[in-house]
Amino acid sequence: MADTLAPSSSSPGMGGAHGAGAHGPEQGTKRDFLKLAAGSFAAIGVGAIVWPFIHSMNPAKDVLALASTDVNLAPIAEGQAVTVMWRGKPVFVRHRTAQEVQEAEAVPLGELRDPQADSDRVERKPWLVVLGVCTHLGCVPLGQRPTDARGDFGGWFCPCHGSHYDTSGRIRRGPAPTNLAVPEYSFTSDTQIRIG
Repeated sequence: MADTLAPSSSSPGMGGAHGAGAHGPEQGTKRDFLKLAAGSFAAIGVGAIVWPFIHSMNPAKDVLALASTDVNLAPIAEGQAVTVMWRGKPVFVRHRTAQEVQEAEAVPLGELRDPQADSDRVERKPWLVVLGVCTHLGCVPLGQRPTDARGDFGGWFCPCHGSHYDTSGRIRRGPAPTNLAVPEYSFTSDTQIRIG
């Protein structure tokens, strides 16, 4: 009687040889499909989660709008300087006098901490365009207004730590290690420049 109660190894419900043979290929196909579908959904889910983080690293629209700045040079009189903002930083645009240009060109490069000829720092005389950020600790030097102290060399003076720049924006005295940086700019006409 024990033999009649024991299940047969070939019965379809118990996974015998008959059941494995009948459902094997179908199970494999379903399993492959389920793996593919699960992998696809996982990839889409990861992409949906990661994309906002990647997108947040792109520059904001207001930053992209400031990627370039146009400056009209016509109203800037000789000897006058203006400050414009570009990418959140001040840019000094100075219409230098003939004397200021001559003084800048006459400086021997051997006297300079960061040797650069005036001709390497300007696109066209008499215009000088430099970032208005002291290269020591990032202060904004004085020298843009007629009433500002311009330091011992007639350019700019940073009162925070005493850096003196000449009329070409080159460091001449004080703790600043390098000259005022020259941003990328170009003349779009005789009276207009584009910074950036």
